[in-house]
Amino acid sequence: MDLEMITREWIKPSSPTPSHLKTYKLCLFDQHGGHHFPSVLLFYPLNQNLRLSSTLVDIDHIVSKRLQLLKQSLSEALTLYYPLAGRIKDDISVDCNDEGVYFVEARAKIPLNQFLNQTDRSLVGKFCPINDGEKIGQFEELCVGQIQVTIFACGGLAICICLSHKICDATTTSSFMTSWSAIARKNIEEAIRPDCGAASLFPPSEEFFSELTFAAQLLPFVKTGRRIATRRFVFEAKAIGNLKALAASSRVQNPTRTEAVSALLSKCIFAAMKKRSGIHKPTLLRHVVNLRRRIKPPISDYCMGNLAWHANVLCTEEEGDLDGLVTKLREAIELINGDFVKSLQGEEGFVSYRKAVHDVLEVSSKAEDIITFTSWCGFYNIDFGWGKPVWMSFYQDELPPAFMNLIIFMDTRLGDGIDALVALHEEDMAFLERDEELIAFT
Repeated sequence: MDLEMITREWIKPSSPTPSHLKTYKLCLFDQHGGHHFPSVLLFYPLNQNLRLSSTLVDIDHIVSKRLQLLKQSLSEALTLYYPLAGRIKDDISVDCNDEGVYFVEARAKIPLNQFLNQTDRSLVGKFCPINDGEKIGQFEELCVGQIQVTIFACGGLAICICLSHKICDATTTSSFMTSWSAIARKNIEEAIRPDCGAASLFPPSEEFFSELTFAAQLLPFVKTGRRIATRRFVFEAKAIGNLKALAASSRVQNPTRTEAVSALLSKCIFAAMKKRSGIHKPTLLRHVVNLRRRIKPPISDYCMGNLAWHANVLCTEEEGDLDGLVTKLREAIELINGDFVKSLQGEEGFVSYRKAVHDVLEVSSKAEDIITFTSWCGFYNIDFGWGKPVWMSFYQDELPPAFMNLIIFMDTRLGDGIDALVALHEEDMAFLERDEELIAFT
């Protein structure tokens, strides 16, 4: 499925960024992350009603208008999310110079349905601009935003958005796409200007050092020479309901769908690892937790930044029951409360942050393996004016060994299920795929 690259350009804000906003200050948690590009892909068919209403529909004309709309609305959205059109300046700031978002237009020679019917993970990266081998001009590696729109032979579109994890987490990416699509639909009231003041709550520190980053915390678990296998496990609403019932206990009477699915996947991955190695190794479960709603008072989801922390569960013995795993997870998440988040705020926040990282490293030192869970839900409502996407996917370029045992949760199309993208050691995956308990729920 080779793609033909049609155009490469920079989309700039429709109006210049005011001089007093030219420097966007990163927050403490942005220093924690890295400058890489997680990619969200949304797939849109040509509207069914257009195909049924007339056999004389000019698909090329419709696609051309949609591309024009995407570019114009993106330009307008960048006036609100102006840091995305800038360049990473240093460890604590973005130069909001309006140089723009890298935008690629490509064409696929096959219809969208043909791709969706096989959903080959090895092909997903072709829709991502980060894999475009021919950047225009002197490509700035420190750009913040990259987008690719791929046109299928049927007129369907794949829209891939890649925003630097240095300043954007899943919540920021979702809020940006919500505003961008609202502008495209002319629903200006839904295009919310983001809160760019995270640095005032969590000031960056000049004393920040590399040992405190997320990547450094994973180093003890990096195992070179291992091949990673990636699979999708889909949990429909009924299966999740059954899981929640099994995982309920007097301590956690109503588990969330994320807690229930996380517990099952953890239990089954433990079993797979034991089959490979012959023993149960102490394993650390890490769950990404959104801090925006844990700050007192809570702040908006439209607050930009990597406002997240990890809830950690150390499993030193085999965990046989789902309810036990769910209880441990709930207790770990509850530790990330308003008092904890408050300790990380203000000028003294870095001292508390450094201590919190050291506490995490102390717990990590007791584990031999790690499983990381993160959620990228909330993208199926992105409607540019021709309906919601029929499928969403996620892509991480050149998945490094540090991302071994990574589980990414996404919504199913109807929004009531979970599509879990699981990256494991290929030998562990071979056992996991045959786990009868997991198969019963997916």
